[in-house]
Amino acid sequence: MSGSLQDAYIKKELLFGAQNYSPLSVVLERGEGAYLWDVDGNKYLDMVSAYSAVSHGHSHPELVKTIKDQVEKLSITSRAFYTEPFADFLESITKITGYENVLTMNTGAEAVETAIKAARRWGYFTKGIKEDKAEIIVADGNFHGRTTTIVGFSSEESYKKGFGPFGSGFITAKFCWSGCGLEESIKSFKSKINKNTCAILVEPIQGEAGIRVPEEGWLKELRKLCDKENVLLILDEIQSGLGRTGKLFAYEHEDIIPDGLILGKALGGAMMPISAFLSSKEIMNHFNSGSHGSTFGGNPLASKVATKALELLYKDSLIENSKILGEYFKSALKSIDNKIIKEVRGRGLWIGMELNKSEIDAKDLCFMLLNEGLLCKETHKSVIRFAPPLVITKNQVDWAINKITKAIKSI
Repeated sequence: MSGSLQDAYIKKELLFGAQNYSPLSVVLERGEGAYLWDVDGNKYLDMVSAYSAVSHGHSHPELVKTIKDQVEKLSITSRAFYTEPFADFLESITKITGYENVLTMNTGAEAVETAIKAARRWGYFTKGIKEDKAEIIVADGNFHGRTTTIVGFSSEESYKKGFGPFGSGFITAKFCWSGCGLEESIKSFKSKINKNTCAILVEPIQGEAGIRVPEEGWLKELRKLCDKENVLLILDEIQSGLGRTGKLFAYEHEDIIPDGLILGKALGGAMMPISAFLSSKEIMNHFNSGSHGSTFGGNPLASKVATKALELLYKDSLIENSKILGEYFKSALKSIDNKIIKEVRGRGLWIGMELNKSEIDAKDLCFMLLNEGLLCKETHKSVIRFAPPLVITKNQVDWAINKITKAIKSI
């Protein structure tokens, strides 16, 4: 989409902003539910949800009221003091998740860094690993954020180029995907374990890599391996958690419980940045005063919003909606008979449609869908991610399917 207003704002961003993103050419102004509007008044169906951050929909009235009420009372104090909203949030999230302790931060990457610190301290103080020797095993194709520590163990060279040197202590094993079966993947992880291994850190479904869903039983086998080898299993559910896959957490599809859980994005109800690392008291007790923290982490405003966001997951039946409409959406996409579609995969309302590269670049199809009033985003040039707000309706999914089918058949 283009126009005088749109062009003016795009030019301004290009002039004054660092070019670390490549957005679609639309300037958004407001949102409501599953819809967004641009500055020219054009309406779009959101199939990105800010990479799972907008699970509750845009401008949810109860969340808007919550943030208005709290901002008039108290927004931030730092953790130098106790606050009522933070205490209530801690109680709420531990009751819902079953974990004993929580450490809150702001962004997903910060929560990943927190998990790394927790795993290393557990390794040194409980397992008895020699100081500065702890190792964490990660999966190839991973995406856990963009800090220098995290990109240092990425297998995507473009994330790393020009940002080194990177720290040590991370070993890469094979994710269960694309020619690497369950048995081979588990053997790969097992072969990397030694006396200095403190944790395995993985995404239960790889999002940035293209909604890669591992073979059934993979997480269960990783859990068994970690138990046998006295290694922590830490899952990054920043994108997959809080209902996105049709269950509260993606790990529930395999009936396991990780030692540590990383959350973010949807935890803030599309209103405030807040993230969390959850674990047992045994692991969390290795943090002491001054060992870790954040000025804004657990602030009253974000805490109040997050508590309401957790409540609304159940009150608005968002998890069930993700399960039912996710299966419906995925099945409908699979029924589109066209040579440009290589595969449709996903869980809940988190779906990847992989295209045959020889037919079309995924970003080109995203631009075509933009012109049809549907917002989506590509990854790795060949996969389009469909991740609408969990408030989406069947009629809206049907509308999206019609637009996707129309665009594909026009190629």
